[in-house]
Amino acid sequence: MSTRRSEALAFSLVTGINMAMARLVDIWDSIGIMEDKRVQRMETVKKHIEDLLKNMIAEEESMKNHLRNNIVHFQEDLETLCLELALEPNKPPEGMTVLQMEKHLRVEVDALRREKAERLLEKQQLEKQDKDLCVELCATPYYIPTGSIPSTTQLKELQQHIATLTEEKTKRVAVFSGLRDDIRRLMEEMGHEPETSLERESVCSDQDIFLLTLDNINALKLLLAKIQAKRDSLVESVEQLKERTACLWSRLDCSEEDRQNFLDNVHGTLSDQMKQWRSEEERLSEQQKSRLEEVVRKVREQLLSLWELCTFSPQQREAFNTHFCCTVFTEELLAVHDAELLKVKSHHQQARPLLDTLHKWENTWALYQEFEKKANDPSRFSNRGGALLKEAKERVKVQKMLPKLEEELRSGVKLWEQSHGTDFLVWGQKVMTHISNQWEEHKQQREREKSERQLQSAKKGDTTQFKTPTKRPHGGMSGPTPTKIRKTPSQSRGSVQIPNQSSVQRTSGSSATFISVSSSKPPPSSTKLKARPVDGIIHRPPLLECNSSQNPAVDTSYSDFSYDLSKKSHSDHIFNSTTKDLF
Repeated sequence: MSTRRSEALAFSLVTGINMAMARLVDIWDSIGIMEDKRVQRMETVKKHIEDLLKNMIAEEESMKNHLRNNIVHFQEDLETLCLELALEPNKPPEGMTVLQMEKHLRVEVDALRREKAERLLEKQQLEKQDKDLCVELCATPYYIPTGSIPSTTQLKELQQHIATLTEEKTKRVAVFSGLRDDIRRLMEEMGHEPETSLERESVCSDQDIFLLTLDNINALKLLLAKIQAKRDSLVESVEQLKERTACLWSRLDCSEEDRQNFLDNVHGTLSDQMKQWRSEEERLSEQQKSRLEEVVRKVREQLLSLWELCTFSPQQREAFNTHFCCTVFTEELLAVHDAELLKVKSHHQQARPLLDTLHKWENTWALYQEFEKKANDPSRFSNRGGALLKEAKERVKVQKMLPKLEEELRSGVKLWEQSHGTDFLVWGQKVMTHISNQWEEHKQQREREKSERQLQSAKKGDTTQFKTPTKRPHGGMSGPTPTKIRKTPSQSRGSVQIPNQSSVQRTSGSSATFISVSSSKPPPSSTKLKARPVDGIIHRPPLLECNSSQNPAVDTSYSDFSYDLSKKSHSDHIFNSTTKDLF
């Protein structure tokens, strides 16, 4: 379409020139210009037209050359910019004219130049931020070669580096602020004035005086630890002064009103409080010197109380008897008593868990012995208020608790002896030996009580036994109730009565039914055990003698005691209390 239009314009141009020349000829004819003049004029027109076309052609040729030069220049710039910006070389589309090529390259070059300027500006801004953060944190800046154009990857990495440093700065500011606050608070609490330059800078209100470097933060941490140690030492000293002052108050019988008045006036920093407590302690110490005898006797009372709590035997106390019995009351004697008191207090504090466990065992052991006594009291069966059930539950609880406490003591004592390198003694004995002796004494006491009952029963010749009260039959009937019969001392070993339906004898006028069947067969245990006459009465050997006569004495505990009662019966052991007793 454009070609046809240009051809039409060219044809119209030729037509116009022809018409213009025809018109000139007509004008010249009408004027009467001669041929030679016409030729001149025609030549002038021709030259004018030719010059005009030549100029136009020259201009177009110049433009064409300029476009070609621009294309070459833009191509060079484009290659340089792609290299600087780390971009892929630009490849223009094929089939483009010179004018299109020039325009395309010019647009691409302008775009890359703008991108280059933007990257340089962003690099400058980011590098400034990075530099400031690195100076504050004493970190290494992100490196971009000087004079180079940063790539998009480098700019992203620089941004990430700045973000990381910013986050690290936030954390360090929080740590730094916390450390300075803690240091300032501890100094104020202690009443401590800054002495070193670091201490002065740490309490300064200027936040920018410290660079947020790891070295500075570590220095603040060390300073905080040092001040904390000073504060703890000061608190410990104050507590020691308080303890000594309270001890002196107690020894000198100071009134509660005087103590409270002093406590109300104690205020200020720890240093001030320490001075006030030290002054009070010195004042009381002066009073103590004038009342040495009274004070020493009170210390001795405390020692006696602590010795009892620590279960010290007379042998353990013997080393201090010389000072304890001294009647020459001096400050040196008081100092020796105070040192011994501190020593015993320290031992009591360290051994308190074991002593508490031992105290629990002793209380449980007392309950166990009490239940044993109640078990031998026939009057307990007359209770109708549920006390027997409650007693049974408590008894089971005590029986379960005793072995647990003994095992806890055994393991605790083992750890104590391993850590302290000495034996843990209770009234001069090892713990398990003490417990074993308690069990052995309990067994012997039961045997003595049993022997006494047998002896009393034999002397009285009593053939009746206390019968366990039973409830009335349902319906109000008051007929006789069958009960078990208990052997009497007069019955021989070969006449053990075995109940049988054929031998039931009911005694008139009696509320009980006595069942007796003579049997020539002796009880199972009678074939192995030999009766021993004591005061004319035959006794069977007790359970402990029968079972342990061949074994040496060992530490006994509740589990050992209950084990003998739970083993299966055989020819060498007697476990049934009904066959053990021989009346």
